Amino acid sequence: MLPDSTIIVKKAGDVLHETYMQRCLQLAVLAAGNTAPNPMVGAVLVHGERIVGEGYHEYFGGPHAEVNCIRSVKEADKALISGSTLYVSLEPCAHHGKTPPCADLIIREKIPRVVVACRDPFPEVDGKGINKLLSNQVEVIFPVMEKAAIEINRRFFTFHQLRRPYIILKWAESANHKMAAKTGERIYFSNAYSNRQVHRWRSEEAAVMVGTETALLDDPVLTNRLWTGKNPVRIVLDKNLRLPHSLHLFDGTVPTVLLNGQQESASGNLRYKKINPDESLIPSIISALYSMNIISVLIEGGGKFLQTWIDSGIWDESRVITNSQLEIEDGASSPSLKNMTLFNSESYFSDIIRFYWNKQPGTPPFLQSKGY
Repeated sequence: MLPDSTIIVKKAGDVLHETYMQRCLQLAVLAAGNTAPNPMVGAVLVHGERIVGEGYHEYFGGPHAEVNCIRSVKEADKALISGSTLYVSLEPCAHHGKTPPCADLIIREKIPRVVVACRDPFPEVDGKGINKLLSNQVEVIFPVMEKAAIEINRRFFTFHQLRRPYIILKWAESANHKMAAKTGERIYFSNAYSNRQVHRWRSEEAAVMVGTETALLDDPVLTNRLWTGKNPVRIVLDKNLRLPHSLHLFDGTVPTVLLNGQQESASGNLRYKKINPDESLIPSIISALYSMNIISVLIEGGGKFLQTWIDSGIWDESRVITNSQLEIEDGASSPSLKNMTLFNSESYFSDIIRFYWNKQPGTPPFLQSKGY
């Protein structure tokens, strides 16, 4: 949880607060994949029991949720702003970043009451926004739906509280837990519907990553061409720089980073990022990703690479696609998860997708708050 504070606020106890905060969360997730490294935030302005404005942070560098919410108020309702309650799913900022402080906007608009879901863990905010509102006689009600608000921004909270990206492991396997044929034959494990889900996942994360062997054997494109939205940054582990530039990963169409043990350089969309040879593999990768402000990464590597992450204990979610109608007699086994808990499953004809949390210490704080 967030550290204790001297902030004194009213506690929420009104079901209407949760109703309007739920709307804030619905708005926030509309921007999934578009705000990183910023959080997803929604805001609703309520006068009496009528919503007079709403908005969300739509893309990184764009206006914040509070700004879009107030801008959405119709001319006929603008006189109501100073008598309304603002609901926001994350603490309003109090610092100058790419946009002015939202706390200042709230004070300037004379909004008398603000209901906040949770504090912002970013050091430049972390309580400062709430304190600024309180010191300017704005009533603050906090927290409201805190666990749900932290969960939708678990990437953002993990990045700032644990100082590392949010790690999602993904693989597809047969019904008997094989993920490759030993003959080298290429087998398509997942169907067209599951493939679209994978491309949607890519659109929601800051980066997608594979290891050297997967890059060589599969020659993946690693874009979300079967979905909408921006492509993630492509991250490739190539410690000895042995990947040929004929691979799709070098096509220059998407920002691509080669983690390696030899050089640092950049040209166009291609960047060589040197990892620390004095660290073990996973911590050195984590350090490199964190230094590049990569807030989340979907790892789609081969079995050995994925198992290395699992054995390190440094992962947050696993998404496993199982083809229930496919069995491979003699093939490479899938990674073996441990210390996990199943939290969701989806079926797409013959494919079953299972979602797991990592239960080990060091996983996102919201897991502990949910009782996992």
